[in-house]
Amino acid sequence: MRGVSRGGVQVFKGIPYGAPPTGARRFLPPVKAEPWTGIRDASAFGPRAPQLVRPMIPELGDSLTGSGPTGEDCLHLNVWTPAAGSGRRPVMVWLHGGGYQTGAGTASMYEGTALAGTRDVVLVTVNHRLNAFGYLYVAGLGDSRFAESSNVGMLDIVLALEWVRDNIAAFGGDPGNVTVFGESGGAAKTYMVMAMPRAKGLFHRAIAQSTLVDMAVRGMPADDAVRNTEGLLTRLGLTRNQLDRLQSLPVETILAAQDRVPATADDDGALIATRFYPVVDGRTLPAHPFDPVAPAVSADVPLLVGATETEVTPYMTADLLEPIDQAGLRRRVRETLRVDDPTAERVIALYRSHRPAASNTDLAIIIATDNSVMRHSGHMTSERKAALGRAPVYAYYFQWYTPVREGKLRSMHALELPFVFDHVDEATYMVGTGQDRYALADRMSAAWAAFARTGSPNHPGLPAWKPFTASERATMVFDRECRVVNDPYGEERRALAAIRETQQDLPAFAPPGCSAPVCLNR
Repeated sequence: MRGVSRGGVQVFKGIPYGAPPTGARRFLPPVKAEPWTGIRDASAFGPRAPQLVRPMIPELGDSLTGSGPTGEDCLHLNVWTPAAGSGRRPVMVWLHGGGYQTGAGTASMYEGTALAGTRDVVLVTVNHRLNAFGYLYVAGLGDSRFAESSNVGMLDIVLALEWVRDNIAAFGGDPGNVTVFGESGGAAKTYMVMAMPRAKGLFHRAIAQSTLVDMAVRGMPADDAVRNTEGLLTRLGLTRNQLDRLQSLPVETILAAQDRVPATADDDGALIATRFYPVVDGRTLPAHPFDPVAPAVSADVPLLVGATETEVTPYMTADLLEPIDQAGLRRRVRETLRVDDPTAERVIALYRSHRPAASNTDLAIIIATDNSVMRHSGHMTSERKAALGRAPVYAYYFQWYTPVREGKLRSMHALELPFVFDHVDEATYMVGTGQDRYALADRMSAAWAAFARTGSPNHPGLPAWKPFTASERATMVFDRECRVVNDPYGEERRALAAIRETQQDLPAFAPPGCSAPVCLNR
């Protein structure tokens, strides 16, 4: 392969790891790419997976979803290395966000020159099948021709990890030291591969940043997946006896059927692309990844997990980011937690006692985030991984606030990414131009690389960071000053947990004012 050089780092783009999953291969497990002769050009990214256009705030937008052409021939990966052909560096395999619905490993936020070059690691980013193309549960319909058609998007990732095992040494990487990491939907995929027997031994550390409960901690029950498959078939005008026609329909037809459509008596017309994600099928995914316990198949894999302080800000309407008075705060907390006024006031007083400088709007957003599935999943997976007692788990809390948009986005979902990838100057639209960015980027990217190298994120630029335990809950707080805190804001966590215990029959949390699909940036 012939790659390109950028900033002293060698970059190889658009490397095929799987044969095109088109025609008769659509909805089937991936197979290895065919080898080639001669020199292959690796100077341009391959296509993104077919996906719907997804509205997002400008501070995220294409930087996470990617841009450029899409196509079914999307099984490509990209490698950044300090030096191909020499060395045995830690390998970091990035799984992109966007839920299982959208996104690409080629998005600008995942540009790997600084991380690979500064930290002396080999970075790999991966494109794989998404939405119904990756997670339509055709195997559940009983047709023997599609008996293996389950979780093929996750099997794409497993095949990419097998490519890393077989080939990464030629790029200066160590196939015996591979870290899988991702944010949002990428963190969900990280949890999924931790529970997949086929992925055992293909990676040795894992990092999960800001993910959900459903789609991450839990997969989809098979019965639900069958209903979702039947629903898509109905929208396409097909029956169970016409599954072969699925493989000849235009890509645009299948995408359009997953989008909003006119409602009927039997179909609410909703966006259903979000309904296709990994299925607990008993084979490729034998059980829920972290429910009721952490997966035994990856018990020996160290885990780094955390979230940002105000994950929900990108999903809130503009008015919810504006200043509010005490009455407005009480109303917001009452609606968010679904409690009465006296309970809302007690929660507000508790939060204010530990955050005296926070504004009313700050408190409303922090409480909404603390009550969200993104915060809850981090607590849950840390506890359950630590309970196995086989490998350490390290917890973090990202508390740095961005100055962009007059500071209204605070510590929003995905804000830590420019710091992890150490390219804050390429993300000023997201993190601003302050000098404090550089020290935090240095500390965070060094911690991620140290974890990939040794299984511990400790390095000289940070205070001593102990593994998380149920009793101490040691957590690294990333901010302008980094510090380790045992159970940060634990009183608040316990108070909200007590409220949730009385509300088990209520639907999953969504931020007030949130409207799909903007709110579904998983």
